[in-house]
Amino acid sequence: MWHTAAVVDHSYADLSLAALYDSLNPWGPGDDFYLDLVMAAGSVLDVGCGTGRLLRRARGEGHGGRLAGLDPAAAMLVQARREEPAVEWVLGDLRSRRWDADDFDLVVMTGHAFQELLGDEELGAALAAVRSALSATGRFVFETRNPDARAWEGWTPDRVRHLTDPVGRAVRVWHEVQGAPSGERVTFTETYEGGAWAQPQVCRSTLRFLGTDALAARLAGAGLEVAEQYGDWARGPVTSKSPEIITVARRA
Repeated sequence: MWHTAAVVDHSYADLSLAALYDSLNPWGPGDDFYLDLVMAAGSVLDVGCGTGRLLRRARGEGHGGRLAGLDPAAAMLVQARREEPAVEWVLGDLRSRRWDADDFDLVVMTGHAFQELLGDEELGAALAAVRSALSATGRFVFETRNPDARAWEGWTPDRVRHLTDPVGRAVRVWHEVQGAPSGERVTFTETYEGGAWAQPQVCRSTLRFLGTDALAARLAGAGLEVAEQYGDWARGPVTSKSPEIITVARRA
């Protein structure tokens, strides 16, 4: 389709792409699900917080406790700090930034950020860090796409999203899977065309799809256990057709 393109490792390491995140991912039922949990918790850590909209919304609705957002993309945190300075925004990930035990009543990973933990060692270290940060009665809540639902089969170039950037320019966005899944991993590209770019911006990503049994085993290896699990944001059961595996975990 295009003769040249700028390829980047992660969409949201670039300020111009980070500014499009909230438009590409509008507030929805999943955000409402997490917001209810955040508002009921005294202290919250949002891992992979992105533009920080969940914690910004919680603060705006009157949450008076500790709110901390962690993200490895500085461009995303620029958006977060600009909108809400009264939250603890931290650059890094669970391997580079540790919290003391009992720091948080709730740790969340939204936006399928959990699926970006690709290697066993990386995943194990992240889960161990989450367990360390949780209070004795704390909860770790995250969602992954259900591998049985095979969502990646719908990531095709003919499904184009039409957006407007912050200054009103039209942007087209589409996805394309790169080859067949490799075990639990699916690699795909996300292409942005229009806006301020002279050529399309192509972002390559890989996600790991873990089923319920694999998730339980990985959690157990880090001293965590499944407390509740849902297949959708209405708290329905997990079935082969469920789009999500929403997991509420606690210290084992």
